[in-house]
Amino acid sequence: MASPVLSAPPLASAALLPVNATLGVVLAVLLVAAVGVAAFARLADGRGRGYARAIAASGARATLQLAAVSYVIGFVVHSVPLLLAFIALMFLVAVRTSGRRITDNGTWWWTAVPIGAGVAPVVLALLLTGLVPLKGIALIPITGILIGGGLTATVLGGRRALDELHVRRGEVEAGMALGLLDREARLEIARPAASDALLPGLDQTRTVGLVTLPGAFVGMLLGGASPVLAGAVQLFVLVALMAVQAVAVAAVLELIARGVIHREAAGGAARGGG
Repeated sequence: MASPVLSAPPLASAALLPVNATLGVVLAVLLVAAVGVAAFARLADGRGRGYARAIAASGARATLQLAAVSYVIGFVVHSVPLLLAFIALMFLVAVRTSGRRITDNGTWWWTAVPIGAGVAPVVLALLLTGLVPLKGIALIPITGILIGGGLTATVLGGRRALDELHVRRGEVEAGMALGLLDREARLEIARPAASDALLPGLDQTRTVGLVTLPGAFVGMLLGGASPVLAGAVQLFVLVALMAVQAVAVAAVLELIARGVIHREAAGGAARGGG
């Protein structure tokens, strides 16, 4: 007799989360609660910019963007040029987002290097091995997950590295006074801080199935895949994300150590983190 788990019909998406007026009200309440808590606790970044407005804007943008993407994806999956253009757009948005999170000056566009260096080899390997076809819907979510992971690692690694270089600028100068090259002195200070960007991905991978059931796993189950197939795909996503994020952190650390990405304004202070 077949296993009841394997033979059970897939859950309908409406059974998980019906799209109706109640969902809209709950989403609005949750967004208002997030904004209210951020405002009440005066949550802000190191430059004093509050996160309450950012949370509200992000929620509104997510609503509009997902509505637009839900409509557009139905067209792009039937055309390779449109599919590639859509992926290129995702990459450019990720570069812009991560770059402006790290620095306000013109070096932000260099974040294309760590994100691209992490994502491109994995996507290329998937296409060359035939695990993911160039045509069809599969390439968009997988590439999007990988780009998102590269974005997160680049932002966390880049911000932590530059913050540490700013706070410990004296130690960097002391290292150079002892004979270290600029790059070596910055690496000694920034490497431990930047490496912490790998912790979220490591923790997610270590606790998968025990603490959380990630989106790829749940999505495939709802689509009718067997638990074994869903688990295999989720394992691939997690391992690929660790590879992408490791490359992204290593690359952004190197760019910062070499002074390519910095927070120096035109004619401004020291390149490291000032």
